[in-house]
Amino acid sequence: MREVFTTLFGSFKDLLPIIIVIGFFQLVVLRQPIPNLNEIFIGTLFVAIGLGLFIKGLEMGLFPIGENMAYDFARKNSLFWLLVFAFCLGFGTTVAEPALIAVADEAANVAATGNMIADNEASRADYAFGLRMTVAVSVGIAILVGVLRILRGWPIQYLIIGGYIGVVIMTVFAPAEIIGIAYDSGGVTTSTITVPLVTALGVGLASSIQGRNPVIDGFGLIAFASLTPMIFVMAYGMMVLN
Repeated sequence: MREVFTTLFGSFKDLLPIIIVIGFFQLVVLRQPIPNLNEIFIGTLFVAIGLGLFIKGLEMGLFPIGENMAYDFARKNSLFWLLVFAFCLGFGTTVAEPALIAVADEAANVAATGNMIADNEASRADYAFGLRMTVAVSVGIAILVGVLRILRGWPIQYLIIGGYIGVVIMTVFAPAEIIGIAYDSGGVTTSTITVPLVTALGVGLASSIQGRNPVIDGFGLIAFASLTPMIFVMAYGMMVLN
């Protein structure tokens, strides 16, 4: 019970800056009473409880399973299956991301409204599905490359710089309608499901390989997961919208 209260207190402490900012601008700058105060209080309470449970679940479930599987694959000493697992992990977690589903659906509605695709349910569904699959494949490839980087000891800065040079080049040739969606796709992939498992995979893998430093080599997979969707979604836009 004490651990539960400690977790909830930590959640409230994390939310406190947001509450202070909103309260200050609403009461001091706008000088308006806070509407539906009771509902906002209950909603904030639910958010704090959900955040606390989410963080506790990460500590108990997702982080350990990610690290354990990384250790097991390293002991198995099979590069092929490790890379297959890395791709499938990136693909599967991205497909399940609620933020990506929401962004893909909204992008399909906007594309239909702007006459970029046919304004019917089937076209919107196909566009949203294609966008989700494109992002998921790109993240799978990103995690695969990130795992190879850990195994081979490649410096991360060269890969990141090269990737962003690719983003800039693709931006020049991609349709203007897809560029904003592509850039946002890089952000929504690093959300509630992908980040814990991918981070645990990187840290566990770096910890299990002799000569690798978990702090230096274990992190950086999320950077790849944010980078590659921009390139792939712009390529998707060039094929679909041109």
